[in-house]
Formats: sequence, structure tokens, C-alpha cells
Amino acid sequence: MSELHTSKAPRSETTTQVWVDVCGVEDIIPNTGVCALVGKRQIALVRVGEGEEIYAISNFDPFSKAFVLSRGIVGDKGGVPKIASPIYKQNFDLRSGQCLDDPGVSVPVYPIRIRAGRVEIQAAAEPLAAAS
Repeated sequence: MSELHTSKAPRSETTTQVWVDVCGVEDIIPNTGVCALVGKRQIALVRVGEGEEIYAISNFDPFSKAFVLSRGIVGDKGGVPKIASPIYKQNFDLRSGQCLDDPGVSVPVYPIRIRAGRVEIQAAAEPLAAAS
């Protein structure tokens, strides 16, 4: 069991974190991305290389205002794993979500782990319905 690419985002005291099983590592073709719907969020899972180096970032491209990052071009820029938006080609650091072409822009990243060949995303649990 290995954990990869955990986010450094602060955790809320009132939010419970849960791990959501999304897919198998082998379901993601090396050097490509896939989109997963986790709760109400579209998350791009990006596999870099042939191994288990997988990142989870928002699928929303803030430049084109479209959910397309999972369809981007995977590579690296100066040793930084990145994905380029398929629309306007802005590059995003897969580790931090930071746009490499416009430092004022970033997208959310999500912690993931690999367990028994399965990709799991840590996401906030949906709130329970209020009692009547």
C-alpha cells in the first residue's frame, strides 16, 4: 500500500474526510488522464508514466471555463509533472495545481492513494440531511 501526492490544504474541523474508490491503476492509460465524478466534483486523474505516479486535480480549466483538463497533454516542464489544457494549452503543475504560465491562477488538487492496485481519492463527505 502506498500513498501518493497528498494535498497540503488545511483540513476543516467540521469536515470528515473519506476515501472514495474511483478506479484501478490499469484503467488509466500511461501518460493520459481520465475524469471521475466524486460527489459533485469532476476530478481529473492523471497517470504519469507506466507506474503508479497518479495525480488528482480539478477537471475545470479556468481559462476556457470548460471541464476538460483530463483530456490534456501530459508531460513535464523542467522536471515538474504537468498537464496542458487541450483548449488554450496552459500548463498546470500536477503536484500543486499552479498554472505554470500564469502564476495568479491555480486549480484545486486532491489527495490520492493507491491500495491493492486501486486509486482512491480523499474527499469531503457529503453533509447529512438535516433532521426535520
